[in-house]
Amino acid sequence: MGLPSAGKTTLSKALAPRLNAVHFNADEVRANVNKDLGFSERDRIEQARRMGWLCDQVVQVGGYAIADFICPTQATREAFAAGGEPFVIWIDRIKQGPFQDTNRMFVPTEHRDLRVTPEGTPEYWAEQAMRQLRPVFDPKKPTALFVGRYQPFHDGHKALIVEGLNRVGQACIAVRNTQGTDDKNPFEFEYVRARIEHGLRQYEGRFVVMPLPNITSIFYGRDVGYTIERIDLDTAVQDISATEIRRKMSGKS
Repeated sequence: MGLPSAGKTTLSKALAPRLNAVHFNADEVRANVNKDLGFSERDRIEQARRMGWLCDQVVQVGGYAIADFICPTQATREAFAAGGEPFVIWIDRIKQGPFQDTNRMFVPTEHRDLRVTPEGTPEYWAEQAMRQLRPVFDPKKPTALFVGRYQPFHDGHKALIVEGLNRVGQACIAVRNTQGTDDKNPFEFEYVRARIEHGLRQYEGRFVVMPLPNITSIFYGRDVGYTIERIDLDTAVQDISATEIRRKMSGKS
């Protein structure tokens, strides 16, 4: 978001390939979808709502969406964010744009995740955004450990790990090598890892998946420097059955 000619589209084009994102440019959306809208305050709010809806459809299927438009007022920002809290990049590189009516209407945002100043290239600012949107796993940061078979990885596992991510920030997901030990363990590590990485794709950079031997016992001594805690989720999540999922995947009735 930002004034016209501030550099929104230039930065969007630099960032979109890094995220493999769908780029919605406001001028193109107006020309091809929102031809019925003008530039009154009411129409700008409706434009923002529609831009937000378009982005929501991409995000709901696990993708990234970039909305590249002025979004000049608090009302337009609320309309855009109706479907979920966005990551806001404010392109604050100019004080006045070419359109006086927009200049008068534009209110600097109080909430932004990244403020782009006049210094720095688009590539520099794209990298700053990437560091927040797709962080790189740091093995020295506090990390939660999850040990399991994940045969297969399902929504209950995901909810558990997301809770750990929310509490600690990072997670190490250790997959026990149990393939073929019995009928409950049909999947190899690479299959399990792919399912985990796909299921947690929105948390990319905050977790790592690694193989383990078939760990059956975990022991610890005193003052080991970490805590061991059970996370209790709601009943509906805890009742998810890996056995039932495996049955459905096998095609058996």
